Amino acid sequence: MSLLQRLDRLPLSAPHYFLLFIGGLGYTFDGMDIAIIAFLMPAVHAVWGLSSAELGLVGSATPIGVLFGALMAGYLGDRIGRKSVMCWALAIYCVMTIFAAIAPNYPSFLIARVLAGVGVGAESVIIAPYLSEFIPPKKRGWFIGALAGFFSFGFVGAALIGRFIVPSFDEGWRWAQVMTALPILMLLWWRRSLPESPRFLLNRGRVKEAEQVIATLEKKVERSTGRPLPAIPFSTAAAEVETRSAPLGFLQSVGMMFTASMRKQTIVIWLIWFVVTFCYYGFFAWIPSLLIAKGFTITKSFEFSIIIYIAQIPGYFSAALLSDRLDRKHTIALYLIGGAISAWFLSQSASHVSIITSAAVLSFFLNGAYAGLYAYTPESFPTAIRATGCGFASAFGRIGSIMAPTIIGVFSASLGFAGVFTMTTTILLAGVLIVVIFGATTKGKSLEKINAVSESPIEPQTSTH
Repeated sequence: MSLLQRLDRLPLSAPHYFLLFIGGLGYTFDGMDIAIIAFLMPAVHAVWGLSSAELGLVGSATPIGVLFGALMAGYLGDRIGRKSVMCWALAIYCVMTIFAAIAPNYPSFLIARVLAGVGVGAESVIIAPYLSEFIPPKKRGWFIGALAGFFSFGFVGAALIGRFIVPSFDEGWRWAQVMTALPILMLLWWRRSLPESPRFLLNRGRVKEAEQVIATLEKKVERSTGRPLPAIPFSTAAAEVETRSAPLGFLQSVGMMFTASMRKQTIVIWLIWFVVTFCYYGFFAWIPSLLIAKGFTITKSFEFSIIIYIAQIPGYFSAALLSDRLDRKHTIALYLIGGAISAWFLSQSASHVSIITSAAVLSFFLNGAYAGLYAYTPESFPTAIRATGCGFASAFGRIGSIMAPTIIGVFSASLGFAGVFTMTTTILLAGVLIVVIFGATTKGKSLEKINAVSESPIEPQTSTH
């Protein structure tokens, strides 16, 4: 009897939603930490008399940390376990954010922000593959898309803190960071009680531990639903690969992503991450400044930014609902098309009403694309390198987040408001073509079936390093 068939036939119920809540809270604080820096920058600029270059480094500190955190967490998640990395990522984020809040000078603040970004990057990479390994195929797209939707709550929370806390106290920028860090202590306590991924355990040959996790989950589901568990589906397919003799080394993990059977999907995932992240961070980094350039006051710019952030919420959750109906690749394409159209309308907007409306709609579609992408990415890699694949894809996207503010800043000076969003439209349409033409279909398939041809012929290393 296949343990994974036992796991995949379980109906979504309270134990799954508990995982969603715990993982989602992590994403909420990740989003809050990423977004809050835009509201801290004016305050730290005044406190330490920073130059434009130094202030630019503050803006880049978190994305740089996120990039390295994503790379490290992916590989470590495949090597030492999803749960361990999730807990360490939270701890690093919490401690470094507190250090940033009490930083006595600019250099220590900058270093703390980079290291907090490492925790954020590790956290954001590991949660989606971890949860995807618990969820039945028919509901996985909705579930992981909804998980990503918790980012939007963090962005809205950051906007509210930035609007009402930061300017209200002499050192409001310090208290804002404390507010984003302290709740993590409770979340870290809760997360310690979570089980390790049974797919990871099976991949390491720890069959008894995996069976115990699945048996415990079965009991919780049966108790929660009050009904007998569904029958285990009969399958004439070949037995699933459930064990490995040893973890892959770093170079072998990277090499596996570019074997003949996986190369195309790896490149597709990387490019879509770059497209969405470039447009997303370019848009959200510059929209307050661009609104001011169009005649809004600073106060109005921040207030309208809250509206634009709120538009993220229905974007994420509508895409989550569509992911299991349209397939992940088609959901991503649909929301990229919506983003391209709204970016074009934004480039043509002249009145304040049309600018805010188009910007909110663009926010809706960009975040919907992210919801589909967060569901799509873990499905695209086999268990042995699932977290590594997610980490590298996210890190490649982060290159876009680092490049976008500078590139859009340069183009906004020469091309203006219209030129910036015409460029955004073009990039998003390129993403549509890539995912539709070259992306693989994953709807309703088990993780093992999706990656059946991708199981590596590479012999895993027996040494540790």
